[in-house]
This record gives sequence, C-alpha cells and structure tokens, in this order.
Amino acid sequence: MALNSSLFHFCFFILVACFAQPILCISSHDRPQAALFVFGDSLFDPGNNNYINTTTEHQANWWPYGETFFKYPTGRFCDGRLIPDFIAEYANLPLIPSYFEIGKKHFDHGVNFASGGAGCLVETHRGFVIDLHTQLKYFKKVVKLLKKKVGATESKQILSNAVYIFSAGGNDYLAPLSTNSYPEREYLQMIIGNLTSVLKGIYNEGGRKFVMLGMIPLGRLPNIRALNGNSIKKITNLAQVHNSALPEMLKQLEKQLAGFKYTLFNLFKVFSESLDNPTKYGFKTSKTACCGSGPFRGIYSCGGKRQTKEYELCKNVKDNLFFDSFHPSELAYQQYAQVLWNGTPDVVAPYNLKSFFELST
Repeated sequence: MALNSSLFHFCFFILVACFAQPILCISSHDRPQAALFVFGDSLFDPGNNNYINTTTEHQANWWPYGETFFKYPTGRFCDGRLIPDFIAEYANLPLIPSYFEIGKKHFDHGVNFASGGAGCLVETHRGFVIDLHTQLKYFKKVVKLLKKKVGATESKQILSNAVYIFSAGGNDYLAPLSTNSYPEREYLQMIIGNLTSVLKGIYNEGGRKFVMLGMIPLGRLPNIRALNGNSIKKITNLAQVHNSALPEMLKQLEKQLAGFKYTLFNLFKVFSESLDNPTKYGFKTSKTACCGSGPFRGIYSCGGKRQTKEYELCKNVKDNLFFDSFHPSELAYQQYAQVLWNGTPDVVAPYNLKSFFELST
C-alpha cells in the first residue's frame, strides 16, 4: 500500500507539472499579437482607391504596378509591397486588409484605411480621395464591428494593444504648389491641427500606441525634379518645417492623454541617405524613376492610364529607388521598414517598432 501511495503521489505531481507548465508559458510568452491599423496616403494605400469614385490620377490598379511581388496590380502605388506590409510580416501578422475588403477577410489583426492622394486636410483632393477625417469615421465603424464580433472586453484589449501607424501630410504640401493662398505658418498649423484631431479621435476609441512617419524630402521626387524645378528647395523646406512640428505635437498629446504612447520615424533622414548614396543601398539611380516619361521619368504616366499615355519602363526595377514619379520601389520600402522595425534612436524614437509592438499598455 505504501508503494502504491507513493506511486500515486508521484503520478499526481507529474500530471500537475504537465498542466501547470503550459499555463505559465501562455501568460508570459503567448499573449495575443498586437493588431496594426494603418492610416494615410499612397505610401500606405493597399488598394482602397480601387473602390471609390475617383480618377486614375489617384489609382494604381493596372500593370506594371504590383509586378514584383503580387504578380498582379493590387492598387498599391508600387511594384510590390509597402511599409505596412513588411511591418505586418515582421510582427507575425497576416497581410492587413484594406477597409473595403473587411467583409471577406478577418479584421481583428487590423485594417488599412490609407488612400492615395489623401491629406490631413479635407480640402486636399476633395471628392477624389478618402481624407484623414473620413478614415477616422471608417475606423469608428470598424470599432463597432469589432465589439459586435468579439465583445466589449476583448475589443478594448485589442484596440489598446494595437499599433496605429500614419503617413500623412505630403499631399497637403504637394497639391497646392501653385494654388495655396495661406501663409506658410498658418497652413502648417491647419495640417498639424487636423492630424492632432484624428489622433485624439482614435485615442477616444481606445487606441494608445501611435507611430508617425516624418515627411520625406518632397522636393527630390522625380516628378518635382521634372516639372517643378523652381519649387525643389521651397517644398523640401516645408517638409522639414512639418517634421520639426511633429515631436512637439506628440509630446503635448503624451502630456494631455493618459496612456498615450508614440514613436516617431525620421524618414526624411533615412530617405535622404538612400538618395545621396544609392549604390550603398543597392540602387543604380536615385533620381530617375523606373516607370514614367520625360526627364527623370518624372511625368506621372506609369502604365499609360493617366493623362499622359506614353511611358517607359526600366528593365530591372531593383536598379531604381523610385518605381514611379512619386513613389519608392518595393526594395526601398523594405529597407525603410527594416529601419523602422529595429532601427536605432537616431532615426526612430523613443521606440523602434519591434519594441513598440511588445510594449504593454
């Protein structure tokens, strides 16, 4: 009997150990992965503009767009994937669906609301794009759907742990090159004010972790080089002034809103380095686009569906930093995404995205 009793206690101990260990593992390592919600413009648009009543100036759903990775045009303004696509991969998330596809795809891992041509201001390309405030409205609809799908408690956790990434403002400065009548300082305040309003709107729905991409050196886009040579310095300076206003805006929100976390990506610096040293990053040219026409292939005619029908296409897209007259290639986006994911504080701070995804709220 003593032997049987000892054997029973031994077996019971093993049984408890077997069941206890996985519980410990789940609590410390297997927490649900943070979702990714994406807002902004053509740098992030996965094809939302395919579904709206717009013009081909604000679409890219034809060949040769998408040729590198997807092998068909998705609506991305690129030969392949964009920064959010790579970030999703690094975070072990599925490809984040566009807002107009959530009816046929799971959306509890996140949704992409970005729209090519969109700005922080409603007036930017009004009627042809999904402006940032409308993207916020769509996000609020997704929040309601999420609550209905998983319940209030779980949806609150998903929204709190999620990462919200923004690329916005470039079109506000590009669109009015010849029409903006506002003083520069007032115009900047309007843009930053609208951006702040959208961030607060997401916060009020439960968002806590925000990623802001700084403006790229807009004056060095092939289109600006080709058609607006006199504006190169002016528009690049506007981008720098915009970028200098972002840290203060984010710090103020951190002070005002309990639990608000942010990180800021100095894309201007990273982009400029690849423009100045293309061969260091594997490119043969950083001035001429792969697809377009005219000087630097800067006329926005890639694919022949826009106002200008003639276009040229390079033999090897990996040679060019830019795919079309405004947008980088997949290889360039991949390099920028890698820096955003695990870069050092001189370019992405106070967190890189790897640590930001792991950050508890």
